[in-house]
Amino acid sequence: MAEFTPRQKAECADREVAQRQKVYGRRVLEGRMTRQFADQQIAMMSEIAREYRAMADAEEAKGRLL
Repeated sequence: MAEFTPRQKAECADREVAQRQKVYGRRVLEGRMTRQFADQQIAMMSEIAREYRAMADAEEAKGRLL
């Protein structure tokens, strides 16, 4: 199994947020998804991205101190 850095994970999660914003809006308009569910899923992925960015920032700051 491949290992990815927190920065790579954050960037992937950011791309997923953008994708969800694009696709889920259309699904809501088509009646295939509720607005509440779409908003919840986008918020959850946004939080994941923030957490990975924070981990990446901390890891990079730690590296600069060494």
